[in-house]
Amino acid sequence: MTKSLTMTVVFQAGSLNYGEGIANISELKKFHRGNGEVYTYASRQSLRYDIVRLGNELFGWNLNTVDKASGVVQFKKDVTIKDSVEMDLFGYLKTDKNSQKRAAVVRLSHAISLEPYKSDLEFLNNMGLASRIGQDANIANIEQHQSFYTYTLTADLKRVGVDGDVELSNAEKAARVQQLLDIVKILNRDIRGRRENLAPLFIIGGVYDVANPFFLGKIFLSSSQGWEIQPQPIAETMEQTFAGQTVGEQTRIGFLRGIFANEGEFADLFADKVGSIEQFFQYISKQIQAYYGV
Repeated sequence: MTKSLTMTVVFQAGSLNYGEGIANISELKKFHRGNGEVYTYASRQSLRYDIVRLGNELFGWNLNTVDKASGVVQFKKDVTIKDSVEMDLFGYLKTDKNSQKRAAVVRLSHAISLEPYKSDLEFLNNMGLASRIGQDANIANIEQHQSFYTYTLTADLKRVGVDGDVELSNAEKAARVQQLLDIVKILNRDIRGRRENLAPLFIIGGVYDVANPFFLGKIFLSSSQGWEIQPQPIAETMEQTFAGQTVGEQTRIGFLRGIFANEGEFADLFADKVGSIEQFFQYISKQIQAYYGV
């Protein structure tokens, strides 16, 4: 039986991912839309990096899985998904005469800002150090953007813990997915001396019969009476049907209270499907345990 988990998260953070700079200006990763607005983003690779980092810090995920024996930096040939949660969830490529590859079980989108970037810059210098030796300070400028961001995670539960001749116990499969949920709940990112909190302020998703990121691209922000998440695209997505069921039947929504001005509107529209962030994760955890029979 195929079941897949998908979650779309909204969090608030600042200046999450820098790309190539020009002269002494550090530029944020960003893109332009057709209406002229500019949006910043944290790449899916950066989210993957921080999930794996926290997996190692919190749950002891094995990171001793890489070498350069073949001439390129890649996963070791004798390491399997049994040894590495990272390789299990995020896949691998081992190049050789007989190349081995595993497509990612967990897929991530970029974390894209929900508020446009307005070209804010921060002026920096190292006067504190330069003054110690009587030298002039070096100067730099970095782009800054404080915003709500959204990203989507999708996981094919049937493929967790299964790779060729290797298959883990259902208890281990469930434990690995639970660890992933725990990491998403407290996700953070270290960048330029800051630790940014990427924990959900709003989250929507569930366990479905198809691996589809239903709510990717459906989250829009407005600020007419305080920050609001627009409910209509979400409501229409939940009305869609697949395999004889509506998307909404399997969907739950979690809010951190007091952040979004229209959380009461969501409670009215979706009734018992709306709760706290913790209630959302508890619901998903029970779905995972039921799927793996543990």
